Amino acid sequence: MSTRQDAAPFLRIEQGTKAYAGVNVLQDVDFDLRAGEVHALVGENGAGKSTLCKAIAGAIELSGGRYLVDGRPVRFARPGEALKAGISMVYQETSLVPTMTVAQNIELGHEKLITRFRSLNIKAQQLLQSLRFHVDPAVLVSALGTAQRQMVEIARAAHHKARAIIFDEPTASLTPEEKLNFFQLIRDLRGQGLGIIFISHALEEALELADRVTVLRDGRHVVTAAAAELTREQLVRHMVGREVEKTHYARGVHHAAGTRREKVLSVENLTMGNTVKNMSFTLYAGEVVGIAGLIGSGRTEAAKIVAGALKRNLIRGGSVFLRGRAVRYRVPKQAINDGIAYITEDRKLNGFFETMTVEENIYLGHLATRRGFRFLVSARDRRGVAGRFIERLQVRAASARAKIVELSGGNQQKVVVAKSLVQEPEVIFFDEPTRGVDVGAIPEIHQAIRRLAAEGKTVCVISSYLPEVLAVADRILVARQGRIAEEFSAQDATEDKIMFAAIH
Repeated sequence: MSTRQDAAPFLRIEQGTKAYAGVNVLQDVDFDLRAGEVHALVGENGAGKSTLCKAIAGAIELSGGRYLVDGRPVRFARPGEALKAGISMVYQETSLVPTMTVAQNIELGHEKLITRFRSLNIKAQQLLQSLRFHVDPAVLVSALGTAQRQMVEIARAAHHKARAIIFDEPTASLTPEEKLNFFQLIRDLRGQGLGIIFISHALEEALELADRVTVLRDGRHVVTAAAAELTREQLVRHMVGREVEKTHYARGVHHAAGTRREKVLSVENLTMGNTVKNMSFTLYAGEVVGIAGLIGSGRTEAAKIVAGALKRNLIRGGSVFLRGRAVRYRVPKQAINDGIAYITEDRKLNGFFETMTVEENIYLGHLATRRGFRFLVSARDRRGVAGRFIERLQVRAASARAKIVELSGGNQQKVVVAKSLVQEPEVIFFDEPTRGVDVGAIPEIHQAIRRLAAEGKTVCVISSYLPEVLAVADRILVARQGRIAEEFSAQDATEDKIMFAAIH
């Protein structure tokens, strides 16, 4: 890789420490960034990656240590000060203003006294096209999906012409095609002399993109090395401090099509506006069906329609049959009562109540069912119900009464899964089940998915990450432009075949 390895770092953290309520989230961390390099920052959730980057971007202040830019000590009290020094951050949870348009968000912080919206939109359109992002600059951010919001964040950082850009899990919501465009954007920015800090759970991406890699574990610096000198297995070992199953994306033992049992769910010509167009598929008991496809292909929307979270067209909206019985749910509660669960792709927005405990979040799922509903809540019953699923899914928390925001991403995801499984559903839709999840928790979630199928449940996994689809699915459907375009058995499917079907 063409990087300026002999250049002196222009940004440096020395012995960086950050404490909350007397607990060190970062402790004596050393980190530096050179112009014209991509520096990957990896580690499990809770390792301190985002905390370190927020300190670099001025969102928080370090409790101890030194922060130097161009050799001079600095203290940024707010992100605007860091931005003036040329340091920008694209957050994992986007920091856009939902009531403003895409163009206004891109310009935010650099507004002129008098602004003509037409020229603002044209300027934003040119920037988005140069980045190969297909986003309408005149649309409100509140109308955008997760992936498109991420694109706007990236465009805003590029627009501000920063010297250093920090990307926190930038590819978590992007499709394979969009990731390729993003990787080229990173290389272009590096070629222009920018320093890039790249946080990612996808270690293959870190090794492919980065010139150097730094590993954090439990808030401490473990190692910094050239990416070319590291393997994926070495990174995992540094991250978790132990050997982890190497093949958590390897293919498991799948059922052949001939072993299908009862037809449980049949979707025929499902239609919703211009997003879902005559989509048809069938799910059987005891198998895992994967649905792959690009963002906007209608995968998530179809699952939400089946689960009652979205409504299909009133006329010619298609049909959904549950064990041969036509169903049409107005609200998710009706689907839950019929044994259908949808596990959201965005756990932080829709998956849990962050001010509640692990125990309370899981028990809420139980209260949402006809069987579990009651006016008076028993603390003993709550502990018993939640405890069974905490043990079943191996949720790691200080206690069942710990706030869910205190958990790592992988354990938060397990709680979201538990909140649905406590309802004892027969049909479960998992939407991006391991997005933003610790590397050590991925195989555990995959095992839980396969275990549900082994118990005779009907499972559907929607994922943008093709190795994940290939790892867990018995049968793979490819969505394109609101329809199911292709179907593969697990034995015949390859990443190339799936991507070809998704695009062409």
